[in-house]
Amino acid sequence: MEGSAPTRPTRGPGSAGSAPARKVARRLRLASFNIQAGASVRNFREYVTRGWQHVLPHHTKRTNLGLIADALVPFDIVGLQEADGGSLRSSFNNQTETLAEAAEFPFWTHQSNRRMAGVAESSNGVLSRLEPTAVYDHKLPGRIGGRGVLEVRYGNVTHGLHVFVAHLSLTPAARRIQLGFIAELLEAAPNAVLMGDLNCTADSPEMCWLLDHSALTFPAGTAPLTFPSWQPQRAIDHILVSPNLRPRKLRALPIDVSDHLPLAVDILLPARCSIDATGVSC
Repeated sequence: MEGSAPTRPTRGPGSAGSAPARKVARRLRLASFNIQAGASVRNFREYVTRGWQHVLPHHTKRTNLGLIADALVPFDIVGLQEADGGSLRSSFNNQTETLAEAAEFPFWTHQSNRRMAGVAESSNGVLSRLEPTAVYDHKLPGRIGGRGVLEVRYGNVTHGLHVFVAHLSLTPAARRIQLGFIAELLEAAPNAVLMGDLNCTADSPEMCWLLDHSALTFPAGTAPLTFPSWQPQRAIDHILVSPNLRPRKLRALPIDVSDHLPLAVDILLPARCSIDATGVSC
């Protein structure tokens, strides 16, 4: 499948022209988080009583973004969903950039998917301590637009790491079409990670279809419950990986800020790949 033209990641203001030096390694710490544009919800009733948070700014969002940034500091690559790209509800701040600055990530990029007349701008984002080789903005198919998958590549095309961040639709039929699109992208990505709010459980028909039509697998063990954050009952946030990435320690993080809990996992790159001050080498 022909993807969108690649773009360059944005350097954080503290990067000073290069990624921070680090020992040569192969292990990466990944996290995925639907941050609900910095708004907080403590029960289903507050979707109504605090519904104004989805269209208006409030000082609690700045506090919540600070808590989120503190929690993301230990990670190497973070995929964000529902990060506002700079509209009224975020006081016209790009929340991916805000988190990159607060948690001192040298590189960040975001994908604007749905703009609502300057009131809200829903985006996917990636925070990274390693410099990506390329970034691709893919628009997902669907009867109703406004969904996308953000692809960030590290290392070379053939053996490098491809990280995909997505926020899928609410209906099974739409998700099946979107996962079909993603499966085509995965054909050119032997070392791949798909993370995000996929809005379905691991045993859903559309997810089973993806597993049958790609090399992705779920990390071993029970999928952590992530939604709703105040009393998790459903596992609809996922991190899937290529088998040769050898995932370890999949867990939900106890950060009760959004209506989702973040997911985290460690991966081990193939033997031919390594991590140093220049990024991922394969």
